[in-house]
Order: sequence, then C-alpha cells, then structure tokens
Amino acid sequence: MSVKLETANPVRCFKARGTEVVASRLAEHGPRAVVCASAGNLGQALAWSGRGRGLDVTVVASRFATVAKLDRIRALGARLELVDGDHESARARASAVARHEGIRLLEDSLDIETCEGAATIGLELVGAEPSFDAVLIALGGGALATGVGHVVKDLAPGTEVICVQPLGAPAMTRSWHSRRVVTTDSTDTIADGVAGRYPIPSVVDDLLLVADDALLVKEASIVAGMRMLLHHAGLVVEPSAALGVAAILENRDRFAGRHVVTVICGSNVDMDAYHRWVATASP
Repeated sequence: MSVKLETANPVRCFKARGTEVVASRLAEHGPRAVVCASAGNLGQALAWSGRGRGLDVTVVASRFATVAKLDRIRALGARLELVDGDHESARARASAVARHEGIRLLEDSLDIETCEGAATIGLELVGAEPSFDAVLIALGGGALATGVGHVVKDLAPGTEVICVQPLGAPAMTRSWHSRRVVTTDSTDTIADGVAGRYPIPSVVDDLLLVADDALLVKEASIVAGMRMLLHHAGLVVEPSAALGVAAILENRDRFAGRHVVTVICGSNVDMDAYHRWVATASP
C-alpha cells in the first residue's frame, strides 16, 4: 500500500487545491466576497486562499463541528457563522447568506473549481512510478472522488477507483449503488469531514461515471486505520483520511498482492479526541 499525502500544507488538507482556483478567479473578476458551508476543512482553505488575495470570506458551519477546525477558520481571518443542526443546515444558511448579500456561494463538489483542484491529485498519482492497481478515496460531498476519478479513468483506465464512506454516513455510497440520490435522516460517525446527508444529484451522476465501487466501513476500522497510520507512517490524521486504510483492513483478500494507494486527505483533528481514539493497543 502507498499513501498520497495531502496534509503537508498550510491548511493540512487537500481543499486548498480547489479554493486557490476559486480565490484567484474572484480576485481577477469579482465579486470580492464569498461564502461557503463547511464541516471545517473547506472553510479553512477558503479563508487561507481568500486572505492572501484580500477577499471577504464568510464560513457557515454547524456549532457542533470540530472545535479545532472552527478555531483555525477564525485564526485565518474569515467571518464564521455557526448554526444549529448539522452540515446540511449550514449549507442552507450559506445559500441564504449568498442570496441576501449578493455574494459568491461556493458549493463544495458542485462548483467545478473544487473538483478541478482535486483533479490535480489524480494527475500526480497517474504520473507516479510504479503505477497503481487501485485508488481508495474518501467519499464525502464527492469533489475528491470525482476529481481524482475522472483523471484516473481518462489517463489510467485500468486502475480501479474505489470510494469509501463510514457506515454511519452512507448517503453517497447508497446513492452510487442505487444509481439515484438516496438521503439519510442523520449521521453517526467520527469522520465529520464526510458526514453529509443530502447528495447533490449532478455529483451522484458524475460519480457513476468514474467509480468502480463504493464501500462502507465500520467505526472500529476507521480508528484502526488511524492507529496504523500513526504507528507505521508517523502520520496524525483525521478520521476521514483513514477511510482507505479501513477499507483495506476490512477487505484483506480483495487487496492482497495489489499495489493500492489511498489519499490521506486531512489532518485537522481535535487532539483530545484523537488521543482517546488511538489510545488502545496498536493493530
């Protein structure tokens, strides 16, 4: 197994690949104000990209989001608005703010810039040596999976693209298997970065074009994956980044003898919670 590390950057996740595209275009052509809903990582990335270009950035998040991510959004200079409910409530509020204030709404996975940014990861993977048999990708809103997936399927069509979600947040995976949008009433997972309930229809359609499979993994496997990345690679990661490893742990026979790569998509984690999760014996 190989890992594609996306945490050694100022926002400790892959999201800035997309927000750099967004912010550069807004700086050139306006408007110079933008709002997004975020579970934490997109908000940090947009705040960082916007700060360097003098943009007015507003981030709407659930008040139950990871505190470390919210603190980082504030530290990067964005205006942070907290709402009751989960990420879907934040999405609704961000849309309302954009309409009321007449500013750009950045919708992760729907807006092409977020997918274009993720696609650059695919370009780097395809250009790597040796080549890979399969790519395991955390599946949340879909930008990472569709962006990477389109590049891989175009340039390395023999590589299997496999998406991974927690059992406690299965909406996109269920949608992929059903070939239509499937929503859920709630989520229950430590992987907050992928805990959406309402898939975007056009993103589901896009995912159907590039994904070869979509897997659900248990919470215990996610924690085991986090421990493995710590003990064997020295990497502290957030739960979403361990989904690929969790899938390998639960499907050992399927991946045995294959060269598999997984994208380590973020390391913005509450350290108190992290220490509790990894405190058990290493796998």
